[in-house]
Amino acid sequence: MLERLDLVRLQPTLVLDLGAGPGQATIELKRRYKSSLVVALDLAEGMLREARRRQTLLRRFQRVCADAAALPVRDGAADLIFSNLMLQWCNEPDAVFRECRRVLRPGGLLTFTTFGPDTLVELRRAWAAADARTHVNRFIDMHDLGDALLRAGLAEPVMDVERYTLTYTEVRDLMRDLQAIGARNANAGRPRGLTGKQALARMLAAYETLRRDGRLPATFEVVFGQAWSPVARPRQATKGGDVVVPISQIGRRAGPKGDR
Repeated sequence: MLERLDLVRLQPTLVLDLGAGPGQATIELKRRYKSSLVVALDLAEGMLREARRRQTLLRRFQRVCADAAALPVRDGAADLIFSNLMLQWCNEPDAVFRECRRVLRPGGLLTFTTFGPDTLVELRRAWAAADARTHVNRFIDMHDLGDALLRAGLAEPVMDVERYTLTYTEVRDLMRDLQAIGARNANAGRPRGLTGKQALARMLAAYETLRRDGRLPATFEVVFGQAWSPVARPRQATKGGDVVVPISQIGRRAGPKGDR
């Protein structure tokens, strides 16, 4: 994901790492944009404490505990929003995209990754064999995410997807990895209490049927997306030379003290 920024010409003043976790990507963003103010935002204070511990004197960044759907950032302040594998844990991706649109300056870039519907398909099927409850997130399709970007008022969305298969010795190793990246079940109908031992045993037995060459597969469908904050179109002149200005854009010029 960081390598894709090589294709974008940006000299950002403010960079937001949305869902920064322990700050691994934040450090790389600061290395790439040395003169920029880079801010790690995450909902988990523990993650931000770890990010603070990892930063160095030459790669210092700010840390803010915040909800991605309610960013404590003024309108049009950010030049770049970078978000790696955070969106899939949000209940309302549309709300997150609207906030990104609000805080991006015109011409600013949102770039993100999230999980697609085929992610953890093996784990989902194993749980389905164990009980009728929802244990694994239902991830959003790439095309639906593109539509959500447009609904939020972002422009020129570009979406693509890559699939990766990781292998594990035990299912519990996979579950520990998911916990480490902040995974949680955001679905309605998710279990409200502890999962029973019998259901867990049935799930593990179902997953075992997938073992090949001593390893258990876990599929991750990673959706890559980017979109731009639109730049206002220049006012167009009619054939008679008149300038057309939408009524919504008419307002009094700011006075000496900035009042309107």
